[in-house]
Amino acid sequence: MTERVTLAREDDGIAVVTMRDEANRNAFTEPFVDELQAVLRAAATDGSVRVILLRGLPGIFCAGAHQDLLLELTSGEVDAADILLSKAVLDLPVPSIAAMEGHAVGGGLALGLCCDVLLMARESRYGCSFMNMGFTPGMGITRLLQDAVGEYLAREMMFGGEIIRGARFEARSGVNHVLPREQVWPRALQIAKRIADKPRHALVTLKANLSIRHRRMFEETRTLEAAMHRLCFAQPETRQRILENYTRPEPGREGETP
Repeated sequence: MTERVTLAREDDGIAVVTMRDEANRNAFTEPFVDELQAVLRAAATDGSVRVILLRGLPGIFCAGAHQDLLLELTSGEVDAADILLSKAVLDLPVPSIAAMEGHAVGGGLALGLCCDVLLMARESRYGCSFMNMGFTPGMGITRLLQDAVGEYLAREMMFGGEIIRGARFEARSGVNHVLPREQVWPRALQIAKRIADKPRHALVTLKANLSIRHRRMFEETRTLEAAMHRLCFAQPETRQRILENYTRPEPGREGETP
């Protein structure tokens, strides 16, 4: 069976977590979420790891929640508050880098925003598609996105559900690097090597200090988002909109909105 998520440990203290569920475009299915959480735990508890690189497929970083999961949320089979991938990334004890070479939407974008360093591709598309399907954003993105791209652009993205090119964030956001797609991974690896050169105890200490605000913000946001979700997922219209408007980004179609 093909692994949906893999962990590669490099000799220099770099751990590479690769999301590679090609069949589902790295969407959040139950097996995918379980594997990703297990791999993140393994990386987090490895005392030799000094930095963690999070990577997706070349054309798709992460497509967010799978339609099946969204429908389970509308039926009450799953509670949105139980989806703790954001917390798993925020709680990593060492610095984390999101190499977002491919498209990332919804929860997939939130996952990347939880990392300490964020790289995007100019030609890939990123966005908050939640409202297109009739429910409010989740996984902490209501606050994380404002930190990354600015308050007003974040509001436009969340209210409108538009999926936009990475080039729009260049030189006008808090994203570390917006590069041509083929340069994202080499630059991420370069940054990781620079970080991994430092003592682990110093990295862990600094990470704990720098992440306090984001982790507190996430806990506050999670409570507010859960209340909004309970209201939205209880509406019959939400299920219908999910059935009608659910889309997933396709690799190799950079000129189209995923």
